[in-house]
Amino acid sequence: MSTESACPLTARDYKSELKPVWCPGCGDFSVLMAITKAMADVGRRPEEIAVISGIGCSSRVPAYTNCYGFHGVHGRALPLATGLKLSRPDLLVIAAGGDGDGYSIGGNHFLHACRRNVDLTYIVMDNQVYGMTKGQPSPTTPPEWDSALVPGGTGLRPFHPLVIALAAGANFVARSFSGDPANTAQMIVEAIRHPGFSLLEILSPCVTFRPEERDWAKQVHPAAVDETSDRARAARRVLTDDGFNTGILFRGDRAPYQPSVNLEVVSSVDFETEFQP
Repeated sequence: MSTESACPLTARDYKSELKPVWCPGCGDFSVLMAITKAMADVGRRPEEIAVISGIGCSSRVPAYTNCYGFHGVHGRALPLATGLKLSRPDLLVIAAGGDGDGYSIGGNHFLHACRRNVDLTYIVMDNQVYGMTKGQPSPTTPPEWDSALVPGGTGLRPFHPLVIALAAGANFVARSFSGDPANTAQMIVEAIRHPGFSLLEILSPCVTFRPEERDWAKQVHPAAVDETSDRARAARRVLTDDGFNTGILFRGDRAPYQPSVNLEVVSSVDFETEFQP
């Protein structure tokens, strides 16, 4: 039931009337711009798209789009998105969140979403800090990052989401930078169009609690190597890069998991009779 709009759509057609309340300078503004541009490029109508999120600054995205949306609880974006896609395979399903929501309380769901390889796209805005709860270290925060809340840093090795995604079975893995919305939009389009579970990590600075991340604009650079379909090779590359390579890292060929479902419309009366004694 997938269709493309007969009339050309623009990014504006996918924006809601709500204005984002992120801090000035937050990278998520550019990510939102890239998401709506990507939706227009893909061409599916707003009512054919669902955006699912958990909790956090970046998880506000569904409210700022004109698509179906669900703002779930902390760490639960992926099981919600998975259930929706399995029951409504005709919808384009996008899950959006941050490093805290996705890799901490949502870490177990992340592993199994990669393993199941359901045809959905997971956009993670990684700022390496808990922004909404005022600056605690997140799973991707460098161990030496010094802050008032954790003087001297955590001393803990950070979570490596791209390697974890590859090991767990994600079918598409890429990284982009919020300061390059045009490239980010293209990465989102590529992730959506590739079948199976697609992970796009977007480096999205939190200039409020980590102002030093303004320098990311000088550090990001296109990957020096082309994408690969070799999972082991992709893992070796990402383990040895500097964390600022952008582009498509891995594009696999696993068949998406999608059991057959009956999309027949059932009336509420008929549905209720099935549960009557």
